[in-house]
This record gives sequence, structure tokens and C-alpha cells, in this order.
Amino acid sequence: MAVQVEKSPEAVLLYLACLRYGAALVPMNTAYSSDEVAYLVGDAEPALFVDDRRLAELSRAADEQPPTFDDVELLPDDLAAILYTSGTTGRPKGAMLSHANLASNADVLRRAWGFSADDVLLHALPIFHAHGLFVAINCVLASGCTMVFLPRFGVEQVLDELPRCTVMMGVPTFYTRLLDDPGFESTVCSGMRLFISGSAPLLASTHEAFSARTGHAILERYGMTETVMLTSNPLDGERRRGTVGFPLPGTDVRIVDPDDTGAGAIEVRGPNVFAGYWRRPETTEFTNDGWFRTGDIGCFDPDGYLSIVGRAEDLVISGGLNIYPKEVEDVLDTVDGVLESAVIGVPDADFGEAVVAVVVPKSGLALDTQVVRDAARHRLAAFKVPKRIEIVGSLPRNAMGKVEKAALRRHFGG
Repeated sequence: MAVQVEKSPEAVLLYLACLRYGAALVPMNTAYSSDEVAYLVGDAEPALFVDDRRLAELSRAADEQPPTFDDVELLPDDLAAILYTSGTTGRPKGAMLSHANLASNADVLRRAWGFSADDVLLHALPIFHAHGLFVAINCVLASGCTMVFLPRFGVEQVLDELPRCTVMMGVPTFYTRLLDDPGFESTVCSGMRLFISGSAPLLASTHEAFSARTGHAILERYGMTETVMLTSNPLDGERRRGTVGFPLPGTDVRIVDPDDTGAGAIEVRGPNVFAGYWRRPETTEFTNDGWFRTGDIGCFDPDGYLSIVGRAEDLVISGGLNIYPKEVEDVLDTVDGVLESAVIGVPDADFGEAVVAVVVPKSGLALDTQVVRDAARHRLAAFKVPKRIEIVGSLPRNAMGKVEKAALRRHFGG
């Protein structure tokens, strides 16, 4: 069942109905164009497509049905959902998630993050994505707690609701926007026990500013469409900024072919890892010994915390030397006047690829690109220093707040 509907309680009930009936849910971003929807429908070939009008019709029809419904008998490996990847490096692929994938992850997260029936989750995420649908809602279902279900994120609404909540899940943008509002202070968070961030990297500066303002250390974790959640900073213990914590119980994470910095390809396995891509048996991202190649590059520190250095396709190879964009971004983001940055590689006749930094200044400030470059030169090897710095008003992001580096490469690649 393909679904493209606005966020609502009825949409959640439709998700649950699919699980109980044994239909595979295919949620679609509400911002998708008709061409994008046509591609996904053509690839998934659903028996039914539900939009907002159709959902309203189904809700009215449900009023006339018996109040009880017998679940269809299902096996753990039966298909529960097909979630299409963002397609930043090609046409979207449908990741097949089983009932066992979703159930195992929900149980692990409930325990790892201490969910109980006494919790109240502030839900301001979209529900066409694994974060809002499978992580947030499934934690509520697994624990039997209450959920404040906002149609979308808005600072005023969140500030109004936070005093009666105990947990909030969000993307980094949620937290930066809260910090920009003077009404967001520690008293608003007096009843909160946990703030969780994911779907995009959380800047160290955001982590520090949030902690200073509220007394809460944001818990950052790591997951993917194909695996749901993989790692998490601890509920009890140090939530180390710039890291995504430790592998969750039952999930194995390894670093393959590490370089001299310890960074290498991240591979994972566990009951949460998907079975493969819908109707694409030739597209395999699994090793011969059964590990899933995430496409991310990372490293473990001596204490076992995992850091994500970047995506394999974002790696810049300049003059035969590997440059991890995040290392350069971490330096640039500390320069006075810099709000955030994104580092990409663009074609270069001499070096093969040249490092280009796309930088967003803080509001109302002008940046001198030479000052930014000099600051980088003091802290980075010469081959890592950006050859060019572009100043922009904002970085392009997808619906979950991830910077779209493919778009930056297309724009600045010339």
C-alpha cells in the first residue's frame, strides 16, 4: 500500500492496519512531485495508493465496520514496509524491512532510552521517514506511553508543549531553531528527561550551546533507512559530542580497511538489518560473510565511541590523498562568524579533485574568505585546506535535514 498523506492520527492508524493485515506499507514524502510519485508507484506496484482524499474516504468507511479485527498470521521475516532511499546518488531504491526488523529495533530502543508508560513523547517529525514513523512511534507503541503529535515542527508549538513532555526526538535543525528563540530556557525543559537527535550530524557547537542553555546533553544516535537504529550514545553515562555512541544491543559494527587515522568503511549486521532492495537482487550491499556495507566512513575512539567521518561518495581524493570532509568542516565551523560549512570535492585538472568549502555566515556578519582559509591553514595539513571558499545564505537540505552534497557538487563543480 503506497501512502502519500499529511501527518495525522489517521495516518498512524493506517500504518498499524497495514501491519495487522500483512500489507507492506510504502510511505512517500508529501513534497514529492507527480513525476517522483509516478516513479515510486511504478517501481513498487502497490495494490492501493492512498492520498489525503482516499484516507478520508477510508476513515468514513471504517465507521461502518465491526469494532474488532483479527490479525493476519505473519512470520517474522514477512515484509512490513518498503522505504525508498533518498536517491542522492541515483534513482531511489526500496529498502525492504520485515516485521522482525521493526519489532527487534523497537524493543532495543525502548530499553536503551528508558521508555516507560509514564513518558510523554513530543513528536514533531514527519512520518514518511524511518525516524518519525519507526523510531519515534514504535518506541511509543512498545512502551505504552503518551505522544503529543504535532502536525509539524514549529518553535511556538514546541515551546507550548515541552512543559508536559518528557522526551523529544528531532533533527539538528529543531534544536538550532529552539536555541535561536529567547523563550527557550531551562524552565521550559524542567520536566524533560531526554532529548534525542538524529538523521543528520549534530554540530558540536549546537551540543555545547544546548547543554549550556538547558542543562541537558542531547543524545545523538546513528541509523539508516536500511537498518533503522544502529548505535546510540548512552542514556546513563557520557554523551560524547561529535560521536554517535556505541553499537546497540544485538547490533555488530565493524570498521573495514582503516587508514592511518583509524577511519574506514562501516559495516553492520543484526536483526534490525534489512533483507535487500525491492526487486533489485542484483543490487547487493552485503559482504560474503553477511555484513551490510553502510556506505559511511567512521572510526572508533579508544573508549569505543563511534564517529561518522562522512559518506564514501563524499570522500575527496586530491593529489592521491584522502580527505574526509567532516574533518575540514569541524575546523571551519569553529571560525568566528561561521555558522556552518559543507566541504566537497570538485574536478581539478591538476589534483584530480580540489577541496571546496561552502560556508554559511552567522546572521548579520560578513566573512572574509581569506581569514577563513588562514584559520584552516593553521589547523590542517596543506592538502586539506580548501582551494576555494564559497559564501552562501544556506545549505541545501533534504526533508530530514541532511545537507545535499550532490547538489553542491553540481552547482560548484564547474
